[in-house]
Amino acid sequence: MSNRRIVKIRDRSNADLEDVVLQYASMHPEFGQARVARELKKTGYFISASGVRYIWKRHELETTYKRLKAIEKSRKRGAINFTAEQQAVLERGDSSLKLTRKLKRDSRGDNEAGSVQRIDQILNAAAELFSLRGYDGTSIRDIARQVGLLPGSVYHYFPSKEDLFVSLNHTGFSNLIEKVEQAVKGSSDPWQRLELACVAHIELIIAGDGIDRVTGSTLFSYHEQRLLRRLKGDRDRYEGIFARLVAELYLAPGADRSLFRMFLLGVLNWTRVWYRPGKRTPKEIAREIVATLRGQYAARADNQKGRRTSAVA
Repeated sequence: MSNRRIVKIRDRSNADLEDVVLQYASMHPEFGQARVARELKKTGYFISASGVRYIWKRHELETTYKRLKAIEKSRKRGAINFTAEQQAVLERGDSSLKLTRKLKRDSRGDNEAGSVQRIDQILNAAAELFSLRGYDGTSIRDIARQVGLLPGSVYHYFPSKEDLFVSLNHTGFSNLIEKVEQAVKGSSDPWQRLELACVAHIELIIAGDGIDRVTGSTLFSYHEQRLLRRLKGDRDRYEGIFARLVAELYLAPGADRSLFRMFLLGVLNWTRVWYRPGKRTPKEIAREIVATLRGQYAARADNQKGRRTSAVA
């Protein structure tokens, strides 16, 4: 966290925009960049969601976990009263970071040049089996047999099946995030940006590698609560992209944007079930999905606008 002083948001004469953005990171670490931009607008500070993220990245605060860790480091531990949800985010992030560091240590400490390649082989074999049999129907022994290893060799890289599944999802969501964010860079039109994100998502779950397909198509899959808590951070990171894209759309006042996002992601994930090569392309499918939603929501927005105009008249 920056050492900049914390200022009252309303004391605009003593605060610049960056001070205020950093203050929100400390006061409301759970707020996303779009939410912060909206809240600042109410107080007379105008900044885009991407502008908020730019400032956060400069101070290494671009995720909820990093913002919470910054708060944790800046205060005495006994004086912090995190909410249960914030504490859960910290625990998930710490667990994920610990796992990542362990994998890196194992890779560096292994004298075999193919250590990293072996991890990739295990993850891809696991993705194939999880896709066919599901998480509960797949064992470490099954995965080891698929790769041609003894179960103990898999445990050398992943302490448990749960750790392996979490690592697989972390890898998959990181790839999905990179591809979708890259896809939307080419447009400034909100609806077109949403369509481009949908194209990237569909392409990955129907034509990507096994990790992409499992990660993307099981975004809403149900597991025991402990595992769901460990997966939530990566899933939230990915859903956050679509939340920001939906936040930019022109919709009717009062429209439930969360429901819009969940419905959209559900439709996108279902394409893996019914998609058949040689018919519609991912681009055509995405265009049709977004056009349908746009037609429905734009009509509602126009109807509400018409009613308000008639009432005034």
